Amino acid sequence: MDRIPYRSACRALIPLALALLLGACASTPRSAALEPTMFTSPRSSEHRGSDDLLTAGLGLDGLRSATPPAFAEAANPTPAELRRRAIWTNWRGIADLAPGGGYGDLYGSVAAVPGREFSAYAKVPGASQPHRVLVQLPDAFDASKPCVLVAPSSGSRGVYGAIAVAGAWGLPKGCAVAYTDKGAGTDYYDLDRQSGARADGTIGALGEVDDLAFVPDAPVNASGVAFKHAHSKDNPEADWGRHVRQAAEFALKTLNEHVPRPGGFDFGNTRIVAVGISNGGGAVLRAAELDGDWLDAVVAAEPSVYTEGRGSRAIYDYTTEAALLMPCALLDAPNLPQPPLTAQLQAMAALRCASLSQAGLIEGVDTAAQAASAHAHLRANGWTEEALRAGALSVAFDMWRAVAVAYASAYGRYQLDEHPCGFSYAMVGAGGAAHAATAAERAAWWADASGIPPGAGVNIVARPSKDADAAFADLRCLRGLWDGQGADADRVRKGVAETRAALPRKGLPVVVLHGTDDGLIPQAFTSLPYVAQAQAAGRDVRYWQVRNAQHFDAFLGLPDYGARYVPMLPYVYRALDRVSAYLDGKGRLPEDATIATTPRGAGKALTSDHLAMPK
Repeated sequence: MDRIPYRSACRALIPLALALLLGACASTPRSAALEPTMFTSPRSSEHRGSDDLLTAGLGLDGLRSATPPAFAEAANPTPAELRRRAIWTNWRGIADLAPGGGYGDLYGSVAAVPGREFSAYAKVPGASQPHRVLVQLPDAFDASKPCVLVAPSSGSRGVYGAIAVAGAWGLPKGCAVAYTDKGAGTDYYDLDRQSGARADGTIGALGEVDDLAFVPDAPVNASGVAFKHAHSKDNPEADWGRHVRQAAEFALKTLNEHVPRPGGFDFGNTRIVAVGISNGGGAVLRAAELDGDWLDAVVAAEPSVYTEGRGSRAIYDYTTEAALLMPCALLDAPNLPQPPLTAQLQAMAALRCASLSQAGLIEGVDTAAQAASAHAHLRANGWTEEALRAGALSVAFDMWRAVAVAYASAYGRYQLDEHPCGFSYAMVGAGGAAHAATAAERAAWWADASGIPPGAGVNIVARPSKDADAAFADLRCLRGLWDGQGADADRVRKGVAETRAALPRKGLPVVVLHGTDDGLIPQAFTSLPYVAQAQAAGRDVRYWQVRNAQHFDAFLGLPDYGARYVPMLPYVYRALDRVSAYLDGKGRLPEDATIATTPRGAGKALTSDHLAMPK
């Protein structure tokens, strides 16, 4: 795509032949259904020369460096230093940048893009805490053919969390890119010092500054760390779609204030495409269901989306199930990628098998039989062998527990000291003891954290246990909030129900992509039922299933993962290419496809032959 032309007032009546048959159309203005949004704590900055929009001047070599960009003063980094480090962190958390992985050569771009950034806080009606919105406006933006990509962060990442997804595709093409942390992000709050991240990422103390991004409802004597996804009491996932729409609103506001154009920019004359992966993919699908003709197209990759029936399962359901059963079940699963099942993890898995057996959750008189039983339980509940194999990574990195602990708090809208299973968060040292954060540790959270601990030194603090399988009782507690009884279980399930997706708007082009080997957000529980429901209802949803693709491109730098799996980002970029050509009137939307990729094998560089990219 060279430049993206703006829409006519009858933009939804594609193809052109249909528009000609129907003649001029009368429609409600694109902005009529939008909620008015107040944007606060605005900031702007220029990024040219050695500090561009896409890589903060790091380029591919700098992004590949295992050492993060340094702070001149560890306890007092500047906003520019924090921005550069946050961009480095988020690129490395999403893309496979390893030599031989193809990024920058076979697909994707890290070419310097000069331009300006504009950021603010926004708040959806009824929320207590804001979310961050940020717009990157390249100097090459063409006001006569305006285009905006709206990109919510994946996972619970900070506001730069989708830069490798949307920025890498849109900025080199002259599109503005609007980001949102969708009510999560890395605005951690230090309860011991009553301080948190400001609009520019630096640390400020409560009562001394007025632009803190997150201030939790907490007792005066609370200690440890709070973060927005778990402790805002807003259940932000329920509002992901509205977060995306407010980011689009902020993009138009930014364009109208900073780019001259007769008549200005609005949803009727500016192309708006929403794109996201993982939780960001779920967020753009939630945006697709909102009233109003404000979106032109949606691209959702490996989306965390929960629908009604057809095998759909909430992330809290299958995460708590995996946290309990998968460590044991993997002892019965052959040909696992390595790492993660080290001898230490295998010993812990055997303990888990014994715990499950003693609790009557699986059968078997020895570890092998118990593992086979746990494996059979997961398969009976919809897990594929491919998802189980890739899910070993989440076992090794304790992701299942991390997600379950934080999401239970979010869904139940609990205050930080109310977690029904007794969890909290704090800085934890190498010996396992919690301690108050130092100034240097606190200063790096905004740039280094992923949005959900463990990470950046912050860890989960569980209740003391003398059991050999110390996590088992707490994991059963977390599971009980889904399948148990009582006020807390009802409270969590109510929060989960608030996240259920509806159908996309009629006539809105939607492309969904998912790796068949995804072990964190299995397609059987998410995109497959969503697509089936939408297509059955006559919605314009296309589906690409990518063979030999799992959830984390960033882990393809591990040799065994790179040998087995292909990256997902090339398919996200190709889907955006296809959608753009369609909106330009130069092509058709892609058909449903199962893409038969070929793993590259050990010690080999990725080539186009491995990807089998759809034309």
